[in-house]
This record gives sequence, C-alpha cells and structure tokens, in this order.
Amino acid sequence: MSNQILQTYLDLLDSQREAAFNALYGLTDAQLWQRPAPREWSIGEIINHNCLLFESFLPTVKWMWKRFGWYGRLRRNRPYRVEIKDLYRSPKFPQWVGFLWTPRHNSHKPVSQEVLKSEVRALHAKVRRFYEGRDLDVLGNLYLYDPLFGWCNLIATLRIGIYHDQLHFDDVFKQAAQFKNDNHPACNT
Repeated sequence: MSNQILQTYLDLLDSQREAAFNALYGLTDAQLWQRPAPREWSIGEIINHNCLLFESFLPTVKWMWKRFGWYGRLRRNRPYRVEIKDLYRSPKFPQWVGFLWTPRHNSHKPVSQEVLKSEVRALHAKVRRFYEGRDLDVLGNLYLYDPLFGWCNLIATLRIGIYHDQLHFDDVFKQAAQFKNDNHPACNT
C-alpha cells in the first residue's frame, strides 16, 4: 500500500483543526471558556479534551512501534485495514466516557486562545513527525486494543483520533456560531 493514506490522514488532522481554529476568529478569551449550559464543556474545554486524547494515545503508539516494530516487520506482507468505521457517530456509542480525558484548562484555569492553539498544533506536529515516513505495512500490522473499537492497527488508531477530533470540532463550530449570532442581532432575523 502507498503511504499516501498516511499523508491524507495527517493532512485531514491539520485541516480540520485549522477549520475549527478559524471558527474562533473574533471570539474573546472569555467566550472561549464560557460554558453554553451547566455540565456542558466550553469551546476551550472541548479543544483541550481533544488534545488530551492524542496525548494519551501517542506514547502508547510510539511504545508499540519501538517495542514491537520487529513483529510488524515480520507480518508486513499480511493484509490490514486502513479505514475504520466512525463509531463516534453511532447512537449506541457511550458518549459519557469523555470524563476519562477531563480538560486541564477550564474556566477556573483558563489559558489564552493562542496558548490553546499552540498546544494543539505542537501535539499534532508530534503526531505528524511520528507517522511521516513510517512503513505503512508495519504500522498496519501492529495492533492496540480499545474496549470500544476492538483491535486496531496503528493506522486505524490515528483515524480514530481524527474521528474523535471532528466529533468535538462540530461542537466548537456550533458554539462559535452561536456566540457570533448572539453578537450580531441582524443575523437572528
């Protein structure tokens, strides 16, 4: 298989992040941390939650590569999947598991929009550095177990992270649009 699939995934990671950041244009730092309702996360908390998910899986992926890369190289000629179903969109998916990655930044410990963006960009750059140039056939034959997704190779693991980000970036788009509509009464007519 071609490494083009990795490039496509990494480009998607970057483009959906930047689209979410562009949606924040014109919002204040105070709006970034304002919760839309009690027990719902603010835009900043959502973005930080996304960051924490990648922070939690990247060390495991790196460890798998370092510790078991030899095994993936032995199995490199076996078929593997590069796509995985987006279970986050399933009505049966347990959306309550987000508490496992509770945001570090919140209305009590806020950071500026620029700090939040730089943290996410830096983490995504680490993800890109890890995956770029790796042998797709080896990544495709190294597996991690997730209780919700089952056995996933390291390519599918990246795709799951991208699906997760997009799910929450959809909430960022909605909340940002709501702030902008609230600030422009003419848009509400």
